[in-house]
This record gives sequence, C-alpha cells and structure tokens, in this order.
Amino acid sequence: MEKRTNMPAWGKVSEVEIVYKANMRPSERPLINSSRDAYETFLKVWDMDKIDYQEEFKVLLLNTANRVMGVYELSAGGLTATVADPRLILAVALKGLSVAIIIGHNHPSGNLRPSAPDNELTAKIREGARFFDIKLLDHIIVTRDGYYSFADEGLL
Repeated sequence: MEKRTNMPAWGKVSEVEIVYKANMRPSERPLINSSRDAYETFLKVWDMDKIDYQEEFKVLLLNTANRVMGVYELSAGGLTATVADPRLILAVALKGLSVAIIIGHNHPSGNLRPSAPDNELTAKIREGARFFDIKLLDHIIVTRDGYYSFADEGLL
C-alpha cells in the first residue's frame, strides 16, 4: 500500500499556536504576590482608551514563582459582554507551560460586582484547570477606578 504524502488541508488538525521564546530572565518578569499586583499588571496591558466602553478578557500566565510569563488577550466584546471560552484559556495555559493563571475582565459600567455568568465561568475554569494541575489563583474584575478579586472575597 502506498503512503499518502499530500495531505489535503481539511485533513490536517488545526491547533492553538503559542511560541515559547524566553526574551527576558525570569527575575525581570512582573511578580504577582497579591490581587493588587495582578490588577496593576492588568492595567499595564489594558487599552485605557477602551476600558470604559468595550469589555475585554485577558489571562496572566504564571510560572512556579508567580512571575508573569505572558498575557493572553482572549477576547474583546461589546458594552456588556465578551466571550471567554474555557477551552481556549486552558489550551493557552497548557501550551504556555503555565502552572498558574489569573483571569481578568473589565466591566465598562464601572460596577465591580460579579455577575452570575462571571461566577459560573470562574467555577468552570477552576474545575477544568484542576485536571491539568494548573491553579486558578484569581479572577479580577478591572475598572479604571478599582478592582474586585474573587480570591480576596473567598470565592476561589
């Protein structure tokens, strides 16, 4: 039997692609010791021109020392919602060799209270990450004037 070498495009498996190239020493990366550190790190990568009108979702990828290995910008939505697919979050965490993650999204309204979908998503990501020995350290709701930490409130 002849081996087929010309695989049609539809026959190849698509995948999330993350390239890990260390471009700085671990000691130079931001260290996350608290929810305040996570919030301030998110603010450094947030587009402050959009924070009050477009909901976005981001993920901090952390190493064993809680140093930020990267920030994954998962989605940008509208005024009241954005899509955060747990499968994409976990795929990136796995491919990025993360041992812990912190998820974050903004509320353009400025309201710091988590919604029911925020609570459900947090639980789903925490449970899924647990299967891969990845810790969900926190879920931060970001606004221009402050933040809400699920971990500080005992919800993680």
